[in-house]
Amino acid sequence: MSTPPISIVVADDERLVRSALCAILGAEPDLTVVGEAATGAEAVSVVRELRPDIVLMDVRMPEVDGIRATEQLLRTMDDPPRVIVVTTFENDAYVYEALRVGAGGFLLKRAAAEELVGAVRLVARGDSLLFPAAVRALAAHHTRATRADALRARLTDREAQVLRLMAEGLTNAEIATRLTVGTQTVKTHVATVLTKLNARDRTQAVITAYEHGFVTPGEIA
Repeated sequence: MSTPPISIVVADDERLVRSALCAILGAEPDLTVVGEAATGAEAVSVVRELRPDIVLMDVRMPEVDGIRATEQLLRTMDDPPRVIVVTTFENDAYVYEALRVGAGGFLLKRAAAEELVGAVRLVARGDSLLFPAAVRALAAHHTRATRADALRARLTDREAQVLRLMAEGLTNAEIATRLTVGTQTVKTHVATVLTKLNARDRTQAVITAYEHGFVTPGEIA
């Protein structure tokens, strides 16, 4: 039995951008665009109706912006889609807030077609689209007061190591190699870290680490 294509809703208030994204994604045999939205409010309505796997969400839209739309979907849906926010500027405060409320990652509107397609497939698999350098740049502008000790107290030494390596953008397999442990062991540690930090995914866990000062901008190479 063949795997059904990844279903996508594209939300952007610019018709030309929306059309371009739909054309790129629709050309792939394993991806299908099932709906479009021009505002955040419309995005929430369309997503609730169509229940796609992925939402490409522009962060700046009229009525309800992409952050609030993302927050509403993740808070109110039993099985919400993964959200990738799309933005013009990578250091946009809107992006940081979207990641904080649970978006699985972000893409720049100038990203190449192959980057867009790869990002959708990556996030659909359950991974986070995390760019360590960009997250560090965002954190440099938006880091809250340091609460590193409080966060550190929630984690074991190994969990703390895993969180730092997650902040470097390493995959589970790469973390396993770095720590000389099995991949399944790393998966268990990652799951525990997410639970302890009340994080939806790896991206949100790393954002939390930066906010608490557990990882600081410039610390990770």
